[in-house]
Amino acid sequence: MDEIGDFFGVKPFELARPARQCVPFVFNSPHSGRVYPAGFLEQARLDARTIRRSEDYFVDELFASVVSCGAPLLSANFPRAYLDVNREPYELDPRMFDGRLPSFANVSSLRVAGGLGTVPRVVAESMEIYRRRLPVEEALRRVETLYRPYHETLRGLVLESRTAFGHAVLVDCHSMPASVRAPGGTGRPDFIVGDRFGTSAAPELTRTAVLLLKGMGYAVTQNKPYAGGFITEHYGRPNRGIHALQIEINRGLYVDEATLRRKAGFAALADDLGRFCRALTQIGLDAPDAPPLAAE
Repeated sequence: MDEIGDFFGVKPFELARPARQCVPFVFNSPHSGRVYPAGFLEQARLDARTIRRSEDYFVDELFASVVSCGAPLLSANFPRAYLDVNREPYELDPRMFDGRLPSFANVSSLRVAGGLGTVPRVVAESMEIYRRRLPVEEALRRVETLYRPYHETLRGLVLESRTAFGHAVLVDCHSMPASVRAPGGTGRPDFIVGDRFGTSAAPELTRTAVLLLKGMGYAVTQNKPYAGGFITEHYGRPNRGIHALQIEINRGLYVDEATLRRKAGFAALADDLGRFCRALTQIGLDAPDAPPLAAE
């Protein structure tokens, strides 16, 4: 069964652009996709609600106002459980597939070991997705037809911004389960700002993001337990004029995780994120000489 055909008539991802981009920011929501192909659901052992446990529910909607701030927003329609673009292109678990993976596949990363590779084996608390092994060709087709076009688009947006403004800031937008606790059991964070422990963004950018959210009354931690995934690490090159931050939002603020219904505070949170983005996008950063970004 050609699962990719189930996306015919539905864009694999959406790009919302302002009439004129007036800030050097690009926002990205890679895990908010909620189009589940029929063929994929037929292969799954999980019901239609449980399989959504890895989804960043409605994060694209929460950040929709960034377009009015003058920044583009890229968001996936395909779900994370189907293909995770916040991974290397070939982080694949050979135990999942019939056939031999390419020699260049990364089969031994910690993410693969945990079942959370480019084609995930599990959702949430180690819930197995598939009834049986997949043809290896299916994994490679998902990478070629979804992963690569997504990253080509994201990369293009980042480089366009750097060319136009002298530097670029990528904000990777995610959500986390309400059960997440700050290190040391110090309470539930509302937000986690990740910059790969200072390597993916200028310190003043991270500091500003944290202070803005705290100033709105939210509990904010930095880098723990989430410092940023592949996208933050891969694109964040401050010495080349490209900064990357990951923003994690606690789902308990805005959605009932059992029913997937928006809570009464959804609109207020979206308004706060609009104010946050308007303030963050006004930060001034030095623009160093910008050599070409290494190819993927």
